[in-house]
Amino acid sequence: MTTATGRRGRPGHSLETLLDGAVAVFNERGYEATSMEELAGRLGITKSAIYHHVPSKVELLRMALDRALDALFAVTAEPGATSGRAIDRLEHVVRGSVRVLAAELPFVTLLLRLRGNSDVERSALERRRRFDRIVTDLVRAAEEEGDVRPDVDPALTSRLLFGTVNSLTEWYRPDGDLSPDALADAVVATAFGGLRTTSPAVPAADAAAG
Repeated sequence: MTTATGRRGRPGHSLETLLDGAVAVFNERGYEATSMEELAGRLGITKSAIYHHVPSKVELLRMALDRALDALFAVTAEPGATSGRAIDRLEHVVRGSVRVLAAELPFVTLLLRLRGNSDVERSALERRRRFDRIVTDLVRAAEEEGDVRPDVDPALTSRLLFGTVNSLTEWYRPDGDLSPDALADAVVATAFGGLRTTSPAVPAADAAAG
């Protein structure tokens, strides 16, 4: 059976451009408030051209949410997220998540605006919760290894970290002066500066005596 993602597009109307356009309208108007007729009008195509690629508006939403979530979960499978000390793996996941947000900004924005009003949305929210649990487990492991301050609950630390990352959707623009790598560096520097434990400073006199 041919899936929507496997259909060949008509000339000038690829599935990729359709999905990009649909996500832009969903973010502007809201998914539920956007009809297929309005979507076709905004994209300058017919409804039949949309249905040539996908069977429904719901399928466009599913594909968009999967694109954001698949990219986030791919970060957790990278070598930097699966080996080494937990604090370094956590930093890798945060840095990678910032890069995903920068690369897939409209798709991540749509993901973060979900209300759970449909089966597709609830499924995506459950995947988000699984991602959150991965991060929380990394925070807990880093705390057990002595690299994260123990006076903040790991679940709260996870929420604070990704609250910072998610807030980037409100102001970051990929065509601005700040590159994704520079953005990731800034987030990691500010977040992990307060998160990591540090050894007590050695007084100068003691250091000289040693």
